Amino acid sequence: MIKLIPVSLLRVGMYVHDLNCDWIEHNFLRNRFLVDNEKTLEKIVALGTHEIYIDVARGADVENAPTLEEARQAVDTQIEELARHHASPLQPQPATLNVERQRAHKLHAEANRIVHGMMHDVRLGRQIEIEHIEPVVERIVASIFRQQDALLPLAQLKNHDEYTFQHSVSVCALMTTFARALELPREIIREIAIGALLHDAGKAVVPDAILNKPGKLTDEEFIQMKSHVVQSKIILEATPGISPIALAVAAQHHERYDGSGYPNKLQGEEISRYGQMSAIVDVYDAITSNRCYHKGIPPTEALRKILEWSKFHFNPELTQIFIRSLGIYPTGSLVRLESGRLAIVEAQHPDNLMQPKIKVIFHTSGHYLPSQNIDLRYSQDRIVGYEDFEHWKIDPAQWCVAD
Repeated sequence: MIKLIPVSLLRVGMYVHDLNCDWIEHNFLRNRFLVDNEKTLEKIVALGTHEIYIDVARGADVENAPTLEEARQAVDTQIEELARHHASPLQPQPATLNVERQRAHKLHAEANRIVHGMMHDVRLGRQIEIEHIEPVVERIVASIFRQQDALLPLAQLKNHDEYTFQHSVSVCALMTTFARALELPREIIREIAIGALLHDAGKAVVPDAILNKPGKLTDEEFIQMKSHVVQSKIILEATPGISPIALAVAAQHHERYDGSGYPNKLQGEEISRYGQMSAIVDVYDAITSNRCYHKGIPPTEALRKILEWSKFHFNPELTQIFIRSLGIYPTGSLVRLESGRLAIVEAQHPDNLMQPKIKVIFHTSGHYLPSQNIDLRYSQDRIVGYEDFEHWKIDPAQWCVAD
């Protein structure tokens, strides 16, 4: 049986089932292991996570602690409540989904090339030229305002070798969507998007052998990895034309609401609103991405984890707005219907997050179906859960294209 306990109750002899801190760049080799000595216990406590899952069948127990099922039910209840609260109405989106998808594919590729070039320049000691960044950021913001459901699914498509660049583009698109949901002025959204696109510039000075290491980092490598935030701040402070808003997005994306983050262990409102936003978005994109040392989790599961962690690590109010901005089943997700069919989420209805537009493509009996677009608001079928593309051997890239 798996139970959720406060870290303060963790003892030698307990078996860790899940460190419950996927957002922390820790250097434990495994996520599941026996706590066999005090040094290991102290190292877990030092991570800064507040709750942890233990397997009482493989180690010591804690009486009256909630089970994994009970903990998940509590989060499910919160998700259902969020879905009942309608999102704020947004400006009309003039572009059709298919037209914007065609633009979005070209834009996504261009943005990745620009970030790749920017990181290359930083490695060579060159200054970032903001005028080379601004045009693509303007186009990302414009695309999200026209039809966010076109660009966001592309944020989920990454490969191991290009992760750092693709992650930056994804965080930019997600932060723009988040800021739009907050109804911030467009000029503020633009600065947020610039900071998001450049937030990991400091990783250009971290050796690739550390960034892409598939195994456990040494303590020295771990320190180098975490140094990228300070390096990002230094690089951006030396960039002519960078705004305080963009700088805050980059400099504070690893700070945590409870003060457990880095580099400055800022707490609560000591973190700017933009830093609080980037902390949420950076973690969401990281845990949904496949990396050399981490298999990404489905977007809906990631949102549930973000909501669970918001008890301590993230601003709870902002977390809820972020979830509503993406939808309970984010665009590009694979979902299972009551009929046994699988479908790709195509577009959201802000006033009805449980019934998005979908494209049916597969049946759980194991065969593809002729693709069919369905608006679940007008269908007898309904979503009963989310699925993993890899489990069904479905290539998501095949379905993120215009019809």
